This record gives sequence, structure tokens and C-alpha cells, in this order.
Amino acid sequence: MEQNNVGTSKSSIYLAISFKKLCVATVSLLLIALLVCFVTAYIFQQDDIHETHCRVYNILPSISAITGISPQRYLWRITVALHIGPRLLIASVYHSYYYKIVKAIEDVPSKIMGCRLLNLCYWLSIAEIATLSVHEKIFIAFMISSLTYMLAAVRLGRLVTPNARSLQYKQALFITSLISTVGLIVFFLKHRLLCHDLAFSWFSLCEYVIASANMGFHVTVILDFPKEQLVIGNGLPALKVD
Repeated sequence: MEQNNVGTSKSSIYLAISFKKLCVATVSLLLIALLVCFVTAYIFQQDDIHETHCRVYNILPSISAITGISPQRYLWRITVALHIGPRLLIASVYHSYYYKIVKAIEDVPSKIMGCRLLNLCYWLSIAEIATLSVHEKIFIAFMISSLTYMLAAVRLGRLVTPNARSLQYKQALFITSLISTVGLIVFFLKHRLLCHDLAFSWFSLCEYVIASANMGFHVTVILDFPKEQLVIGNGLPALKVD
């Protein structure tokens, strides 16, 4: 990846992809698949997606419900599989990008903290990607890795890019996700223990808000890399993130 012109008289560029477009396409892939699963399941399979152990009135199915029935489950699994590769690439680029900034910090305690947060962000991102593919089975692990990744990313952003516009969005999306998580837990308990009408619908709404905030958080990458390109070529000089 680089911002400046690349290549010499002996180099050849075979493919140059806008990193911004790649990030948007990666997030949009999941969003579109989720919308397709929701619409088709809601229209054609209402009995399947609204069935709960309490058998109370419910109008909004959960994400696990709409992606756990056939044929939607196959669309979701294929989409997640296609989504994983670019997400791993984005995580690696973010790590390299912030590593360069952290290494330039002169204050030693701040540099050490930055390195720890950077490594934590990277591995939490990997954990989130790994649990995404089976989140209906290990939903708690996905939620924990997602929220802790957001928190670590916000703290890292405050340390190295305190005035960045992307940090403002990250903070707002993290707070939204955190509040929605509290609501999700409350309404799940109301549904599971008290069997209140519509409690599961409110639980599902919180789940959709969390998913949307998560996608929005990851799409803020386009603000950090607005013009960079992913380049594949022969004889190119060392690539840099400026």
C-alpha cells in the first residue's frame, strides 16, 4: 500500500485496488447478505424465525434465527467466508499503519502503552473475525472480542491520533454498541426468565443495532486510508503506509 506514485522503469503494476473501496465492499458484503436473509426469512419463513421457547408474541427475529434456517444459512456462511480474507488484510494494514505512528512516539511510557494496545487490537480483531463465522454457537465470545476490540482501538486512537475524525465516529459507535449490549442482556433475561411479550423482539433490535455499530466501526477505516491503494506488481520498491 502507498499513497505516492509507485514503480520504476523496470517495474510493472498488475493490479491496483482502492483500499477504501475494498473496505466498503467487505462491510457491504455482510450487510447485503444480512438484509437478504432478513427479508426472505420474514416473508417466507415467519413460523420458523419467530419460534421461541416461551412461545410468546414476537415480531422481530434474531440474527441467529434468520441466518440459521435454510437456505439463508448457506448464503450467510458463504458471505462470511468471503468476508474473512479482506478482514484479515485490513487488520494487518491497520497494525502496520499504527506501528509506524507508535514507534515515532518519544515518551517511553506512552510508546510502551501504544505497543501493548496495538498488539491487543490486532489479536482481538483476529478473534472477532474467527468467532464471526460461528457466532450463533459462541455468541458471547464474539460479543466480548468485538467490544474489547472497540475499546482498545478507541484508547489507541486517543493516544496516537487524538484529533482524528475517525476516532470521533469510533467513540460514538463504541458507546452505541455498549448501551445496546446492556439492553440486549436485560431483554434476554426478561424473555428467558419472565417470558414477557416482545422482550425477544427488543433483544433482536439490540442485536441488529450492535451488528450495525460493529460494521460502522470497521468501515471508519476509509477515513484513515482515503486514497491508498493495494498494489500487486513486479519489481516494485518497498511499500509504505504514509
